[in-house]
Amino acid sequence: MITHDLRLIADAIMDKKGQNVVSLDLRKIDGAITDFFVVCSGSNTTQVGAIADNIAEKMKEEGHTLYRSQGEGNNFWIIQDYGNIVVHVFLQEYREFYRLEDLWADVPRKEYKERKAKPAATKTED
Repeated sequence: MITHDLRLIADAIMDKKGQNVVSLDLRKIDGAITDFFVVCSGSNTTQVGAIADNIAEKMKEEGHTLYRSQGEGNNFWIIQDYGNIVVHVFLQEYREFYRLEDLWADVPRKEYKERKAKPAATKTED
């Protein structure tokens, strides 16, 4: 189920053209506050807000509770806490400054790419 949730979040990010989407597996870290971080970035504050809103909407549709959220006031770095997954949506320059992934460089990491759309079925007429 966690793989599905991570992919759901990644897809929600990429729906809004979020960049450099990665998940960090923190399950083997003693005292970690969550099982996974998902990290991404947007190129401007409007996009950062749209990404976070889309994640919240898609997760709610799947029945997930957003326990806490911070950063919506300025949209430089929005953090969403879903319990076992914490999502970090950064404005690109803030991601580069804080280098969150470097703090967790020794944990398993997965990069997400946009899924290729399946070609639409063509209707043939006889």
